[in-house]
Amino acid sequence: MGRLRHKIEGFINNRWLVFVAAMWMQAVGGIGYLYGSISPVIKSSMGYNQRQVASLGVAKDLGDSIGIFAGTLCEILPLWAALLVGALQNVVGYGWVWLVITKRVPALPLWVMCILIFVGNNGETYFNTAALVSCVQNFPKSRGPVVGILKGFSGLSGAILTQVYAIINTPDDAAIIFMVAVGPSMVVIALMFIVRPVGGHRQVRQSDGSSFVFIYSVCLILAAYLMGVMLLEDQVDLSYPLRILCTVILFIVLIIPIVIPLLLTFYSDDMPTIQESLLPSSHQDGAGKSGIADNQDIILSEVEDEKPKEVDLLPAQERQRRIAQLQTKLFQAAAEGAVRVKRRRGPRRGEDFTLRQALIKADFWLLFISLLLGSGSGLTVIDNLGQMSQSLGYDEPHVYVSMISIWNFLGRIAGGYFSEIIVRDYAYPRPIAVVVAQVLMAMGHFVFAMGWPGVMYVGTLLIGVGYGAHWAIVPAAASELFGVKNFGALYNFLTAANPAGSLVFSGVIASGIYDYEAEKQAHKHQNLSMVGRLLSGTRLHAEEALKCEGSICFFLSSMIMSGFCIIAVILSMILVYRTKVVYANLYDKSRA
Repeated sequence: MGRLRHKIEGFINNRWLVFVAAMWMQAVGGIGYLYGSISPVIKSSMGYNQRQVASLGVAKDLGDSIGIFAGTLCEILPLWAALLVGALQNVVGYGWVWLVITKRVPALPLWVMCILIFVGNNGETYFNTAALVSCVQNFPKSRGPVVGILKGFSGLSGAILTQVYAIINTPDDAAIIFMVAVGPSMVVIALMFIVRPVGGHRQVRQSDGSSFVFIYSVCLILAAYLMGVMLLEDQVDLSYPLRILCTVILFIVLIIPIVIPLLLTFYSDDMPTIQESLLPSSHQDGAGKSGIADNQDIILSEVEDEKPKEVDLLPAQERQRRIAQLQTKLFQAAAEGAVRVKRRRGPRRGEDFTLRQALIKADFWLLFISLLLGSGSGLTVIDNLGQMSQSLGYDEPHVYVSMISIWNFLGRIAGGYFSEIIVRDYAYPRPIAVVVAQVLMAMGHFVFAMGWPGVMYVGTLLIGVGYGAHWAIVPAAASELFGVKNFGALYNFLTAANPAGSLVFSGVIASGIYDYEAEKQAHKHQNLSMVGRLLSGTRLHAEEALKCEGSICFFLSSMIMSGFCIIAVILSMILVYRTKVVYANLYDKSRA
């Protein structure tokens, strides 16, 4: 009995159980990705035009990106309490929107609806912060795969929730808003006592590599299954029992990863034998030697100033030998008073920056503006996907919202995996992977502009993969260039690129052009039916919801966004050129 109790305690405190629970929480936590399905319901019910819908989309993006409240509460409160606050925000925000849409409460002004959308979607930042904080602490040496997988499941949540919605047999379109208000909060409340730091750095096993491979395999199976189901539902009208069967299979695939903590706890003799360091090795090695370390840092700063540029191009061992010789000479010269050693004025790239220090660096702004142009334009497509599919004559926007969610998921998984190969195996700057993602997005916007047959399939693929890859690559690049000590502040600042880009591309450009084209079509229709209009006494009211049809609705805005993605490519290439030496120093030394 005592042995069984020990096993159960071990299972509850297993870091893989926390990771799996965080995956489940993220699988329902990315509620913002369902906005493409929600916005047509709000638009038709409230009689909004496209600019008003875009304003709600910007409020949604602000709620999704402003994580300062979640970050502060996660430091003050236990993680379960912060998760509970996020769940309550989700219920209150989207729940009130549902009450307004279904006429159960009086209609509210647009600015109040924006606040409700902001509050409801801001709950997602609590889910995201708690999941990342817990798992990064539990897997300090596997941050890349862990963050990529968790962010991937967040991106996939739109497809998962859409499939769940498919079994809600109701003609009420507003039911999807009710599901968004209640469903994720129920899952988070059920898991909030599991997702927490459990001293995972003391639970390292030889089998961890195989466990990650298994998780990656489940991710690929899940994405392929959801894609197959969505394509089937798009081509065939599935019966209700078949939709239930598809959803049950989805739940089974999601549950499969629980076998890892079960096997490790109850059936494995592979006991933890390694302890991962919670601090970078340089910090750990320097413990208790602060005086020596300070002097060495000063000399190393002088070395950076004095060494010839061609030294950085030498092989790793030769470069280290030359730097050691120069360092020795500087120590001797400083001791003899021949040179005056300067105090460092700030960190160098690859060291720990504060947000204020990073904000005066050109590399940080290159990264931010590139992210704003690439990610912001991708988010504009995600937010307007319902209107884009309807304008092109596609009847089921839910299907394409699910598709772009799946491609977003795979983009995050692939972006993290392949960018890691680039830096680990070739010591080449990680932002080169951002260049590839932005080229894909430029192509995707161009495809949407052309409105060719099958555009929704090809466009969602290119935009989804490119957008998702940004959020696996950019955070990792920021941690490499500006350190991990203040990574939370740096990451939260970078996430502001999402609402900033959405405000420009969706709130101004796309919505303005859409409404202009819709008004042209409406007036043209009025002129053609002038006689009928005069006989019936009807006219177009300003408060009626405008609807645009045809590829012209998003042609110009898509071409503009494609052009901005090309500008983002140029900025990212400049960043790659500027950071070659940094990455060579970081990753060549690790192999030396």
